[in-house]
Amino acid sequence: MTTVDMRRAAPPLPGTARRSPAGPLLAVLWAGAAAVFALWWSDTASVVGAAGWLTGAGRLSGLLCGYACAVLVGLMARVPLLENRVGSDRVSRWHAMAGRYTVCLLVAHVALILAGYAAQDRASLWHETVTVVLDYPDMLKATAGTVILFAVGITSARAARRRVRHEFWYYVHLLTYAAVFLSFFHQVSLGDQFNGEPVATAAWYALYLGVAALVIWFRVLAPVRLNRRHRLRVDSVQQEAPGVFSVVVRGRDLDRLGARPGQFFRWRFLASGMAWTSTPYSLSAPPRPDLLRITVKALGDHSAAVSLLRPGTRVWVEGPYGALTAERATGHRSLLIAAGVGITPLRALFETLPGEVTLLYRARSAADLALGGELEAIARWRGARVLYALNGPRGERPHITAESLHSNIPDLPGHDVYICGPHAFAQDVYQALRAAGLPDRRIHHESFEL
Repeated sequence: MTTVDMRRAAPPLPGTARRSPAGPLLAVLWAGAAAVFALWWSDTASVVGAAGWLTGAGRLSGLLCGYACAVLVGLMARVPLLENRVGSDRVSRWHAMAGRYTVCLLVAHVALILAGYAAQDRASLWHETVTVVLDYPDMLKATAGTVILFAVGITSARAARRRVRHEFWYYVHLLTYAAVFLSFFHQVSLGDQFNGEPVATAAWYALYLGVAALVIWFRVLAPVRLNRRHRLRVDSVQQEAPGVFSVVVRGRDLDRLGARPGQFFRWRFLASGMAWTSTPYSLSAPPRPDLLRITVKALGDHSAAVSLLRPGTRVWVEGPYGALTAERATGHRSLLIAAGVGITPLRALFETLPGEVTLLYRARSAADLALGGELEAIARWRGARVLYALNGPRGERPHITAESLHSNIPDLPGHDVYICGPHAFAQDVYQALRAAGLPDRRIHHESFEL
């Protein structure tokens, strides 16, 4: 099997750390929610009696739910500003939070509006529900959308996700688009805030059409354009450690992708049994004009099948994504801390980060040190250090503490620290770094749990 040397001749020049736009973007999103509340307030002259309070609260929760649906879909659009500047893992957490808000607001809207209508008509809740669903305009579509959103919410709950296959969760999750589409029409046909209010109606349409345009461009048209241009195919597959394999992918003009060390793509291998699954894998070497490389650990059906890929297999990618790059650095000294297959993005950064770099690699044993030979070669080439934290002869785990970090890196507070590994490991290391005196702005982390 052919081995391809993915190393570059020299690290790039230092970049300038850019401030994350996360704060301003969150401010804009909350300002939008405030504008929705103001729309309801300006159109609600008075609230009288229990029926009025229930109906008013139901309309407000419905408006906020409609706004949250637009935000939810916008966060799924894989907009480069979000994915590469804010960070894919952070956007994923925003999306999960927006999903919880959306489902809670949806429950409140359905319960309050039906209770308010029932009190107003002096009818039973069941009779009012049947009347609203069957007789009100666009309510059959809205009901279907509501059922779909509840299904998405249930399968996205942490307890449910542990019990269902990723592929099943992914395809159910995609139904969010259908749910939002089906629910949109009753908002403008039944919403009192839009009846006879052309400015409010136009703004609502602009919100939804703008989000739809983002999804169509960044999730459909841009990937088609990328893959038609670069024509990616598997070049070779090589075992790096037990259950760990590197896949080298060859393509045309890959430097035009703009990929940077530390980033990842979403990979779809057009092989039997793999074509319907898109999985995020980080680049495990700096990208070259004709080659990309990922290193994958067999943790599930899809990742295990990666080792069986044959040269020439077509590859469909989306990206690049992620903000765990040299642009986060605030100085010229860096500490990279990896665990397990978390070494993959940090191996690329280890080669290319400017200045003084130290790598700390946590693994169960020496046999589990994926890419270990490359790390040692890079360390010699650039005069860097590689430290290992391996289990003891009886399986005892070494603890990465503030004291152990200080003993190995005496000037630790002056470093930028990049962490990549399982969530629990990253949390423990983060706490140790904070206890060691590192400011939060110097600790850079991207979670595997996207």
